[in-house]
Amino acid sequence: MLEALGADSMEGRATATPGSERAARWIAERMREYGLEEGGSGSYYQRVPLALERTPEGRVLRLLRPGAPDSATRGEPIADVNVIGIVRGADSALRDEAVIVGAHYDHLGIGAPVNGDSIYNGADDDGSGVVAVLEAARAIASGPPPRRTVIFLLTTGEEQRLLGTLWYIERPVVPLERTVADLQVEMIGRPDSLAGGVGRLWLTGYERSTMGEQLRAAGVPLVADPRPEFKFFERSDNIAFALQGIPAHTLSSYGLHPDYHQPSDETERVDFAHFEAAAAAVTRAVRLLADGERPAWHPGGRPQLTTP
Repeated sequence: MLEALGADSMEGRATATPGSERAARWIAERMREYGLEEGGSGSYYQRVPLALERTPEGRVLRLLRPGAPDSATRGEPIADVNVIGIVRGADSALRDEAVIVGAHYDHLGIGAPVNGDSIYNGADDDGSGVVAVLEAARAIASGPPPRRTVIFLLTTGEEQRLLGTLWYIERPVVPLERTVADLQVEMIGRPDSLAGGVGRLWLTGYERSTMGEQLRAAGVPLVADPRPEFKFFERSDNIAFALQGIPAHTLSSYGLHPDYHQPSDETERVDFAHFEAAAAAVTRAVRLLADGERPAWHPGGRPQLTTP
């Protein structure tokens, strides 16, 4: 599947471009194939309205919220979509609770050429995460019904300041107060020696909640983020959920490879032995979150919104 999502025909999947539209359609087709319930308005798509402004530095996108001041809505009105599939919980005591499992399908699109290549394919960032989430969706949908409802949320606009996730938070499929955990999957296509190598992952903000401890105790091969100085906990879609009080973290094995945000982030550079093991670990983590103990913040672990 990663070959399809990372292909040149997807044109780098920049937010609100034809390549992004093709990627969203491909993701929705997989969700339909796996029998997931539609999580959008009569489809797998949750429309994300945007305003596009073209500047000398490039495209600037912002959410187009109803009633927003003119300064927040200037530019061309356009839209993209989040792609959402659902597997409903079967436990009478827990089925109204939800676990979100997510990744962002957008990347950087077509840009400045490097060694003659201008398509920023984003095979690892974050094609690998999207495929792992879809594999987890297939496994959960075809296996024993989960106790909690699982929402498979593949978002647009992460590379544009988390736009798709911010829109979802304003219009969630299950109310946020009943969303017990969010697990994002980001860049798991190559092993990280600091995490232990092939098949092993790290979790952002491990020390902040019980999630990492619970997953690790149940056999998920993960460690704490080995590079906390890079503040990865604050740099992916999980932070938007964490700021709402939901225990939210990102699984990754990004080892600072030089192809990050370069046209060379191609499918052929993925380590498939590692990727397959990592994707299996993601599926195990999803099952544990859906069926197991609800994660909780450690004292002082929940991030707080700050005002300037």
